[in-house]
Amino acid sequence: MKALLGFFTPWVIYFMITFLNYFLPGRKMSGYVTDSKTGQLLQYRLNGRLVLVVTVGLWALLGILNWVPFDWLYEIRWYSLTGAFVFGLIFSLAIVLPYPSTGRPFLVDLFFGRLENPQIQKGRIDIKIWLYLVGAVMLELNVLSFIAHHYISFGTLSPNLLLCTAMITFFVVDYLTFEKVHLYTYDFFAERVGIKLGWGCLTFYPFLYAVVPWSSVDLPSANTPVWGLVLFGIIFLSGWTLARGANMQKYFFKIDPTRSFLGIKPKTISDGNKTLLVNGFWGASRHINYLGEILMGTGIALSVGFPDLLWVWIYPLYYVLLLFPRQYADDKRCSKKYGALWNQYTQKVPYRIIPFIY
Repeated sequence: MKALLGFFTPWVIYFMITFLNYFLPGRKMSGYVTDSKTGQLLQYRLNGRLVLVVTVGLWALLGILNWVPFDWLYEIRWYSLTGAFVFGLIFSLAIVLPYPSTGRPFLVDLFFGRLENPQIQKGRIDIKIWLYLVGAVMLELNVLSFIAHHYISFGTLSPNLLLCTAMITFFVVDYLTFEKVHLYTYDFFAERVGIKLGWGCLTFYPFLYAVVPWSSVDLPSANTPVWGLVLFGIIFLSGWTLARGANMQKYFFKIDPTRSFLGIKPKTISDGNKTLLVNGFWGASRHINYLGEILMGTGIALSVGFPDLLWVWIYPLYYVLLLFPRQYADDKRCSKKYGALWNQYTQKVPYRIIPFIY
């Protein structure tokens, strides 16, 4: 019975998140991507932060009432992962198979997808927004359940795990707070919905991103000195500054090319038709936000205080394996889009991800 309940637990949670996403009030706004049929900007309805707060509140209420143990998601973590795996696979097949081929091989279509920006009821639910919302909220519930298990097991909270939980929670809240900014990022204007994005958000995201606390909650506190905790926090926040700062600078530039960001007045190059930003964060490297993501993952891996535990390094390693190939694909796409202007940009900003190194 526990295995069956555990298997369907993520299904229930995903349907609850979908219900809240659909019925809770949200901000309506235009995005950056245009509808391929009408040529009009796609419309979105955003309420991720509210959905997160309500969902976490329901989780806390169920625990307080002793209806569901606070550490239930940890106790059934393997069954839950299996259920999420199957759910993600079913969703991915359903969002790919019924639709026309892009002309690429079937397995390529299956992995990368066929539909560019699927929506339900003209943006009341945008599938990409929904996928990231479900993944983020499930990640947060997993992490809260894991640290609850640690407290139940040891009768106290490890400062290391508190820091780790705080970092991941900050990551989730930050993403859902700036949902509108992410409408201008690579995922929304360059990717389709297939196994990579569908199964990735429904299975990979909420479970692999939790691998750091997952692998360490059954260990006693590492008793990292305060200076070490501060150092790990600085690494994480430095990464966040690069990732969030770069995305915000690009966002403000796209909605108003004359607007300064953090006192940085935009400097650009142009061919008379297209324009590229070449200063601030985007003057340091062409994908400085990718470096930020890797630093955030490194800070989280270090936070639990067991650097010799190989499992914790899966998280930052994943970012390296994801973002370095993505940088190559994005540069290739930009070279095709901007032509000679892109060559001019790469001369002004020679570093791909890491300033002065790569």
